[in-house]
Amino acid sequence: MSDSPAADGSGPASWHGTTILAVRKGGRVVVAGDGQVTLGATVIKSTARKVRPIGKGDVIGGFAGATADAFTLFERLEKKLEQYPAQLTRACVELAKDWRTDRYLRRLEAMMIVADRTTTLVLTGNGDVLEPEEGVAGIGSGGTYALAAARALMDQDLDAEAIARRAMKIAAEICIYTNTNVVVESLGA
Repeated sequence: MSDSPAADGSGPASWHGTTILAVRKGGRVVVAGDGQVTLGATVIKSTARKVRPIGKGDVIGGFAGATADAFTLFERLEKKLEQYPAQLTRACVELAKDWRTDRYLRRLEAMMIVADRTTTLVLTGNGDVLEPEEGVAGIGSGGTYALAAARALMDQDLDAEAIARRAMKIAAEICIYTNTNVVVESLGA
């Protein structure tokens, strides 16, 4: 974040961007993220990779928020997964505890969606570890748009990836901080 004025002169410029969406359907989970990063009204990068495998590749995650903060959280989650192998929920609860109580981590500004073959979770700096309803979760500036679109598509004859890609496209058409450079990671059938 910068203390310089925003492009429109309204105050400090801030980083915006990111739509992360998780869709679980038919034994498969998909996490998708757009590639846009903006500072104020300027697109800084259109191909950022905000979704990636975590640990040994049996967990995938996506982040919204400050990139350095998100990578710090990914690293911490990987350590928790080493402590609690094959226990995503336990690892996330332990990370959330640290995030709330550690003086350094408390200052991190990011949210995460993480998933393994059976569980999808949303993690926040408030200590939230939430399992979404209906197998769909969205975070970031376009997260609610992507979430609504994905929920509307869940009863269609589409697989998880097709739903995620369509929902991300819809979010990009609505949210100015979201683009169509989508990265998708998946686990399962």
